[in-house]
This record gives sequence, structure tokens and C-alpha cells, in this order.
Amino acid sequence: MDYNYGDDIKRRLRKIEGQIRGVLRMMDEQKSCKEVVAQLSAVRNASDKAIAQIVAENLQRCLLEEQALGGDTSKMVKEAVELLVKSR
Repeated sequence: MDYNYGDDIKRRLRKIEGQIRGVLRMMDEQKSCKEVVAQLSAVRNASDKAIAQIVAENLQRCLLEEQALGGDTSKMVKEAVELLVKSR
């Protein structure tokens, strides 16, 4: 099974990677707890959006494939929701 990890999601992850490097730099520069936590919150939000995008794009493709085979898609939807819940 091929999974969809397009350029958009990779760009998002590279941005998150840069944000993490920025947080480490802030720590080295002794920035305030408030500033560091604010940036980490931004990282978490960006990560949550990346997770949601990956699940949504791959779920759509999997559902279409399963429907074409005449299968039951309800299990896939349940698994996708569980993935999203676990990621929080």
C-alpha cells in the first residue's frame, strides 16, 4: 500500500523542524519561560495540523479503494478517528 506524503506535508514538517531549532536557540539565549512555551505551543499546533492532514489524505484514498472493492469502510473511519484521538 502506498501512502500519500506529498510535498505540502513535507514542507509543513520542515517548518516544524525549523521551529524546534528556534526553540532550542531560545533556550540557549535564556529566553523567558513564557516565550519558550509560546513557541512550543506553536510547534504542537503545527504538528496537530500535520497529523490531521496525513490522516485525512490517506483516509480518503483508502476509503475510495475500499469502496471500489465493495468493502465496508466504517472500520477505516473508526481507526482514523482513533489515530487522531491518540495523537492528542
